[in-house]
Amino acid sequence: MSDLAGILMERLVPAFESGRDPARAVGAAAYMRDQFPFLGLTAPARRTLARTALAGLPSPGEDDLRAVALACWRRDAREFQQFACDYLTRHVAVPGPAFVAVLAELITTKSWWDTVDPLATRVLGGLVTRHPSLAATMDEWSREENMWLVRAAILHQLHYGAATDEERLFGYCTAQAGHRDFFVRKAIGWALRHYARTDPEAVRRFLAGPGTDLSPLSVREAAKHL
Repeated sequence: MSDLAGILMERLVPAFESGRDPARAVGAAAYMRDQFPFLGLTAPARRTLARTALAGLPSPGEDDLRAVALACWRRDAREFQQFACDYLTRHVAVPGPAFVAVLAELITTKSWWDTVDPLATRVLGGLVTRHPSLAATMDEWSREENMWLVRAAILHQLHYGAATDEERLFGYCTAQAGHRDFFVRKAIGWALRHYARTDPEAVRRFLAGPGTDLSPLSVREAAKHL
């Protein structure tokens, strides 16, 4: 663990523990289908405690980001993984292309939408923007057996707007049109619905053509505002 990561975790762990709310933790765990234990911190409380822990610390380098993220992923309470997503998002301009391997580990470990989605749309998306050669990695992820890597590939362009690679987006959706998992079908619809804000006609054409093989859930989500 880097020096910065060590200091940060020494501050963060007791800070988060001090805000523990057992009653709220039960509800938070139930909302996530009891996938993970929680401390019971609300998002605003978590971010307030995090700001205190971060006060006076220098900006991280790539090694620090890796160390902090992996340290948080080793903690049981889900709030630590959620903090790591916030921390990576805040410093999204720091890591280089090799950091995609770290993101793959985070996405495929302790996987659920609350961490996969911000990692995909805020961190991975920024990484691919700055390092376009990683688009080939997204092509690989879009065909992976791991559904969370597939979801991440589909969603990584979510905030690209007019810079969206339309062919790539539609290609991923077409390739995974028959995917059986809810989270992939939902991601397809979400990605298309978001892109429809930029080019609604393109999404309409897609749904009327190659998109006819999409699941009803994907189509319903994609066409929600068309």
